[in-house]
Amino acid sequence: MKLTDTALPGVQLIEPTVFNDERGCFYESFNLDRFRSVVGQPEIDFVQDNHSVSKAGVLRGIHYQKNPMAQGKLVRVLIGEIFDVAVDLRKDSKFFGRCASVFLSASNRKQLWIPEGFGHGFLALSEKVEVLYKTTNYYSSANEVCIRWDDPDLGIEWPVLDQPFLISDKDVRGMTFAQADLF
Repeated sequence: MKLTDTALPGVQLIEPTVFNDERGCFYESFNLDRFRSVVGQPEIDFVQDNHSVSKAGVLRGIHYQKNPMAQGKLVRVLIGEIFDVAVDLRKDSKFFGRCASVFLSASNRKQLWIPEGFGHGFLALSEKVEVLYKTTNYYSSANEVCIRWDDPDLGIEWPVLDQPFLISDKDVRGMTFAQADLF
């Protein structure tokens, strides 16, 4: 397992060791003990898996849950490719309001670890996308927050597509970064 830091401390790209041969390949996609050791957080536990299916152009986010239901997320793509974004929402962080972005795909098998205190969003780049993410806390609609994907204070540079983005009403109505209840 290879760990690469992103532009945001704590948000890390994880690349599994893949064993290829004439039959195909094998890799361990998740091992809790190894994950805890690699990210240096022995207290992490995952309590829920979420599976998202999208078509090309779907943009989801920027989502997070506020305390006491804040979530860390381990994100990976099972089918297709996404442009994945994490936003530092910790007011006391010197990286507050900054973003890190990566391309995750079924073919590169990389995963993104996004700890509590960060927002998350992604753009589906391929015709069909399936994203699986593990969370460290349960979903709570009462604690869910959505920041606008196009907030100028965040300045996220989303890839340009040949089609308009498909965005849910909830995400279109998301609050601005300045309005959000942050960590």
